[in-house]
Amino acid sequence: MPWSNQGGGPWGSGGSKGPWGSGPQSSGPTPPDLEDLLRRSQDKLRSVLPGGNMGGRGFALIALGAIVLWGVSGFFRVEPDEVGVVMRFGKHIREVQPGLNYHLPYPVETVLTPKALQVRKIDVGMRIVDDLRRGTTVRDVPEESLMLTGDENIVDVDFSVLWRIKPNGVGEYLFNIQNPEGTVKAVAESAMREVIGRSDIQPILTGARQGIELGVQELMQKTLDQYGAGILVQQVQLQKVDPPAQVIDSFRDVQAARADLERAQNEAQTYANRVVPEARGRAAQILQGADAYKSQTVAEATGQTSRFTKIYDEYKKAPEVTRKRMYLETMERVMGGTDKIILDSSQSGSGVVPYLPLNELRRPATPAQPQAGGAR
Repeated sequence: MPWSNQGGGPWGSGGSKGPWGSGPQSSGPTPPDLEDLLRRSQDKLRSVLPGGNMGGRGFALIALGAIVLWGVSGFFRVEPDEVGVVMRFGKHIREVQPGLNYHLPYPVETVLTPKALQVRKIDVGMRIVDDLRRGTTVRDVPEESLMLTGDENIVDVDFSVLWRIKPNGVGEYLFNIQNPEGTVKAVAESAMREVIGRSDIQPILTGARQGIELGVQELMQKTLDQYGAGILVQQVQLQKVDPPAQVIDSFRDVQAARADLERAQNEAQTYANRVVPEARGRAAQILQGADAYKSQTVAEATGQTSRFTKIYDEYKKAPEVTRKRMYLETMERVMGGTDKIILDSSQSGSGVVPYLPLNELRRPATPAQPQAGGAR
């Protein structure tokens, strides 16, 4: 047979081999021996230690190195926006400021570093969504934003809350509440609903925004202080205050009508402010003229009375002389501005014919002598 010299049949020499290989022998790498690794580690350690053996001095050096490393592990760093809270066996004992600090190594003391100086923001009634195609968009959350007012109307309110950890309340923040952000959000929504429920819809939509923000902030801070949350509410910002989308057009018509009403009232008030002072000025002018006329009339009457009294006193002293004087003064005043022709009646029998020049008597009177017409 051609394969008889191979001494093992057609598959090769040796009965233990088969057609797929050489039996149970393995051609892969041999795994390292654990005992060999331990022996090599001991040899390296002996070469490092003085004397080449693991005596008491070697164990002392190892223990000293371990203690040094354990002590150095107590150094830690607090970032500028953080506050370190050191706990000893789980109990809060002190707070440390930003910078390099030290505490007793674990497990005696541990440290927590919350971002106590960072101002955080929570949105209620809306969500800010980042879209790669549209950019940043705001999505409304009706279950949070729709609220009932005091006059039984519905208003859509979106607002934000800015809050931070109290400077001396880091321990309360860490150990008194489990979910700080959820707690702040729930308290904010509850406070806003309470303030909106005490107000009418008209002031909410117009000029009561600042009052609502302050009221919500005070109520939130009071509630969080009762919880011992260690949280400081810095500001409440109303982002949107609108009626529901289904009736917003009707509300805008009402707002326009109210604006027209306020404009008409302002115009009427402006007209009243202009007319009333003018009327008061004219009334004061008339009163002053009447007072002046009164004073003038009384003064003239007083003067005439005094003149009459003086004339009467003179009349009692010489009645005939006074009477004649008064007659002459009266005739002089009456006849002083008229054209006169005097005829002497005692010479009527002398044969002189009286002549009356009618053309001269018909001369027009001058404006400076208004008494002439009456005299004619």
